[in-house]
Amino acid sequence: MNTESEKEQFLKEFGSDYGYANAPKNIDEIRATEFKRLNDTVYLDHAGATLYSESQMEAVFKDLNSTVYGNPHSQSSCSLASEDIVEKARQQVLSFFNASPREYSCIFTSGATAALKLVGETFPWSSNSSFMYTMENHNSVLGIREYALSKGAAAFAVDIEEGTHLGESESPKSNLKLTQRHIQRRSEGRVAKEGMPGNTYNLFAFPSECNFSGRKFDPNLVKIIKEGSERILESSQYCRGSWLVLIDAAKGCATNPPDLSKFKADFVVFSFYKLFGYPTGLGALIIRNDAAKLMKKTYFSGGTVAAAIADVDFFKRREGVDEFFEDGTISFLSIAAIQHGFKIINMLTTSLISRHTTSIAAYVRNKLLALKHENGEFVCMLYGLLSSEMGPMVSFNMKRPDGTWYGYREVEKLATLSGIQLRTGCFCNPGACAKYLGLSHLDLLSNIEAGHVCWDDRDILHGKPTGAVRVSFGYMSTFEDAMKLVNFVENNFVISSSNRCALQPSSISLPIEGIAKAAARHFLSSITVYPIKSCAGFSVDQWPLTSTGLLHDREWILKSTTGEILTQKKVPEMCYISTLIDLNLGKLFVESPRCKEKLQIELTSNSLVAGRDEMDIQNHRYEVRSYNNEVDIWFSRAIDRPCTLLRNSGSQSHSCINKNGSPGMCRDVGARLNFVNEAQFLLISEESIADLNSRLKSNLDGRRSNGGQAVQVGAMRFRPNLVASGGEPYAEDGWNNLNIGGKYFMSLGGCNRCQMININPEAGEVQRFSEPLATLAGYRRAKGKIMFGILLRYENNTKTESDTWIRVGEEIVPNIDRH
Repeated sequence: MNTESEKEQFLKEFGSDYGYANAPKNIDEIRATEFKRLNDTVYLDHAGATLYSESQMEAVFKDLNSTVYGNPHSQSSCSLASEDIVEKARQQVLSFFNASPREYSCIFTSGATAALKLVGETFPWSSNSSFMYTMENHNSVLGIREYALSKGAAAFAVDIEEGTHLGESESPKSNLKLTQRHIQRRSEGRVAKEGMPGNTYNLFAFPSECNFSGRKFDPNLVKIIKEGSERILESSQYCRGSWLVLIDAAKGCATNPPDLSKFKADFVVFSFYKLFGYPTGLGALIIRNDAAKLMKKTYFSGGTVAAAIADVDFFKRREGVDEFFEDGTISFLSIAAIQHGFKIINMLTTSLISRHTTSIAAYVRNKLLALKHENGEFVCMLYGLLSSEMGPMVSFNMKRPDGTWYGYREVEKLATLSGIQLRTGCFCNPGACAKYLGLSHLDLLSNIEAGHVCWDDRDILHGKPTGAVRVSFGYMSTFEDAMKLVNFVENNFVISSSNRCALQPSSISLPIEGIAKAAARHFLSSITVYPIKSCAGFSVDQWPLTSTGLLHDREWILKSTTGEILTQKKVPEMCYISTLIDLNLGKLFVESPRCKEKLQIELTSNSLVAGRDEMDIQNHRYEVRSYNNEVDIWFSRAIDRPCTLLRNSGSQSHSCINKNGSPGMCRDVGARLNFVNEAQFLLISEESIADLNSRLKSNLDGRRSNGGQAVQVGAMRFRPNLVASGGEPYAEDGWNNLNIGGKYFMSLGGCNRCQMININPEAGEVQRFSEPLATLAGYRRAKGKIMFGILLRYENNTKTESDTWIRVGEEIVPNIDRH
């Protein structure tokens, strides 16, 4: 795709909306001066968090370095300076939403979620109340349901279908269809009572823009629900009483903030980092003053009371709305920073930002919809297209020519390797996710039983996607960003005659040369044991085999204080922890450059063991031993974060199958395992490594990613247990089972590689590159996985643990799959 001609065509269609031509700075100037850090990055997750500008941060630092801000709950000059900047910030926020301070107040919170929580916990719920919300809502809005149900109120979701966009003279009520979902009540015995509906308050919540699909909701919903709830809900018992309306503007506020002079919502929530990137951890609740009087707040704190007596049940609240709700000292330094964020928004205006970003999204939408495989099948399924108005984001999934889905995790992995940052999953919006993906309640429960949770790698279950790919645009996004995304999709996921070999699953098979030389002899050239999962291993000439694999291999793990199993993916410094086991001494020796003393752990003694427990990891249940505080302190120092060391006690580890019979992520559910991801052994060949290095040497991207030097990798980058030599590159792909010196192993298939192989510990500093995974992705992709090496299981036919050793130099005799 020629960039110049493509941009010329884009500008013909969208030139009047794109680029801020009449603003003080156009888009090219903004990118050149304010976002130089994006030179090698295509950032497309502005719905998650947009980016701060350089001048914005310079102004923040200048302000903080030149002004002394004190706690605003005081009368000193420094405190008064803080109070003044906070009040100016409140006014800026109200002005941004065109809200009169006589009618609305601005309450600062730690973010949109905290603002929603505040509404939920202080709303005047009763057993006659209803909480109604659109299916397309963030989890943070759904969480309000817990407050409503706990007070005996009813809760239910609704689907809203809108017709064409309303004209000035049209009535909003006649243009909307509402479908009510199942009524939820925490207790069947607490049914709404007949009586005084005037004292009943109900809450309706909807987003200004859906963060899954980009669908914009008509702000006329505020008036429709407040004035016509009985007609809309067909005189249901759940429509009685007064309705208050909440708008979640977290996604939509950057391009289309609700105009509160026209649409009198009672609550609007948002976060500042969605607007201009910084500060994080700060948001606001815009509350209608009349609605504030109805809220029932129990807790009081510093800043919210005018007086209190310590030993008597007496306190007097402050009268200001913001003082009533803002517990403790607000984040006044962060609040001081928002004035600098608003400067660029006000300079460009939300109207121009909306036109600019929407034009880019429309271009991407059109391009993706037009993509076809060579067999004529469309590639992309886009979501939310039937909506009358769309925000600056595109949510989609992709299909192969045979109609099967590409997994969104595959897309994200390849995008990252290409320098494109996007978002995948359900985006904390389960209702929209289920609606657009066509997932029934049965599908959702089946996925949960299969082990699927938010942020995991289970992107395809039972033949259906569990989430989607989302790209979203901000005020600094460019046409070039959009075109790079489209090129990425076309080059990596559209099957045509030019790229069929690289992208179709059949590309990974035993090479013809390998079959011709199948009689070539193979030998075991290296054995490596990794006692602690994700830490460095040690090489040996010979080592005992057990029913779990190599003796003591991945028998220990490090666990965070939150229960997360630590690996180099999140803690790359683990690669600096070296290990060695001396079987004669019966000790594990551990060293770290951050620890002066070498740690010694006896293999058979329980002198350092502090307790025993059970835990489930990768669908296996383990009985584990923990160690004393001295050991945990050593490892916490080694990786510079709190952690504990656990050891598999061995005899109790067993497979943990899901209710539907699915083994989950683990490939080798039939074997006894230590703390491995998929199987007991990983085998790679020297010839495959040599072929990869040859490709890396000729790969210009590989040179660029390492400061002009071609990336070369050794076998240990892939953390294999066994390295074979002899034969052709990738001959191991076709091995069904193999005999190594009289010991038998079964192949479980290829090993799916992740970005961990891009971590390179060099010169005492962990470096992250895109290689070698980017090169492997170009010729080793199959069904969403990037394969390199094979997984093995030891076929121990004896009923007891025997004194069986595996040795370097032993011949490998494979049984080759020729199909």
